[in-house]
Amino acid sequence: MTSRAADAGAPRRAWWPGPLRQTRVETAWLVVAGVLSPVALVVVLAGLAIGVALSPLGLGLLVLAGVVRGMRLLGGLHRRLAGVLLDAPLRAPAPVALRPGLWHWLVARLGDRHAWRAGAYLVLRVPISFAGFAVAGSVLVFGVAGASYPVLWFFTRDVLPVYNIVSRTWPGTVLWAIGGVIALAAVPWVVHALAVLDRQLGRLLLSGPGLLQRLRFLEETRTTALEDAAQRLRRIERDLHDGAQAQLVAMAMKLGLAKEELATDTVDLDQVRTLVEAAHGNAKQALVELRDLACGIHPAALDKGLDVALSTVATSVGMVATVSVRLGRRPPPSLEAVVYFAAAELMTNVAKHSGKPCTVRIDEHDSGLRLTVADPGPGGAAVVPGGGLAGIAERLRPVDGELAVVSPPGGPTVVTAEVPLPR
Repeated sequence: MTSRAADAGAPRRAWWPGPLRQTRVETAWLVVAGVLSPVALVVVLAGLAIGVALSPLGLGLLVLAGVVRGMRLLGGLHRRLAGVLLDAPLRAPAPVALRPGLWHWLVARLGDRHAWRAGAYLVLRVPISFAGFAVAGSVLVFGVAGASYPVLWFFTRDVLPVYNIVSRTWPGTVLWAIGGVIALAAVPWVVHALAVLDRQLGRLLLSGPGLLQRLRFLEETRTTALEDAAQRLRRIERDLHDGAQAQLVAMAMKLGLAKEELATDTVDLDQVRTLVEAAHGNAKQALVELRDLACGIHPAALDKGLDVALSTVATSVGMVATVSVRLGRRPPPSLEAVVYFAAAELMTNVAKHSGKPCTVRIDEHDSGLRLTVADPGPGGAAVVPGGGLAGIAERLRPVDGELAVVSPPGGPTVVTAEVPLPR
């Protein structure tokens, strides 16, 4: 009984490339992508032609920028379809880094290499789609015709008008039927082979950084993380030495003087009282600095969640902020801390440069966590080397996070940080 139950609970190995569901979803991919890709390519080519035609009028660049943006969106649509139907999760490419100004926007859009790679994917995907339909359809039609020929022979008595299937005698139709059954059994293999080709093409042109780029990125982020950790340790050491340690040394000196005064025959109570009060002040100041230092390492409010912690930040910097956190599950503590410090620094920047109410929103987007901080300030914010936004971007890199800033002159400013969530 136990052996049979174990055998019944174990997954059975199918003799074709996958279970029936896999064949169904791969067939659905061939049909859906086979219709979507040609239509998308026609739209893209028409848009490029219109953009080139309007270039002498000055509107062509705007049209071309919109077409390139559309190619990126179409690539994302194919990438999501491949993740659902082909079980091939592809890493999304990094968002385009936009800078203020129309010219910078055009250059960034037209130079989006991931969008052009998506366009190349559509160009290659269309002939592959037609070839896939032709091959899979031919095998399927031959299989159905051959397998049914022993029955159809009684009606035709001669040539079946499909692939020149012919037999002068009924026993000869059995050979065609065997061939048809073999062809029908090969259909899942053909569909699977076409799906594998599509997976490889998607990984080549639609996914984010490749393996070598990924290794290089991990090396860079590891170095950044080590440098950031070393800077944090030096900052903690400096704050302890110049802050709490100095207060504790002053307190010890004052208490030592008070002790010496109490050891004399004639005690000056006023002087002792002054020394003790000063030492008490040093102790309270040391506690405040140690509390601030601990909050910079891991704020206690973060234990209650991002919404409570960020609301506390808004109160501490004296600003009006609408905080909205909508997550299906709580992120890991390390990732939550990274998002918290990024949001806290962005809110501090808003309080310093804008002083107007801001909106802080955290939600899930494309299997990741998205932080959005928006304020109706004067605008003009940009990621520049050595600036605060560049520091936030560097802090996000070790967790594969990306920072995007949209801040035209006159505002509003919208800063978006996206961090992938572990599965």
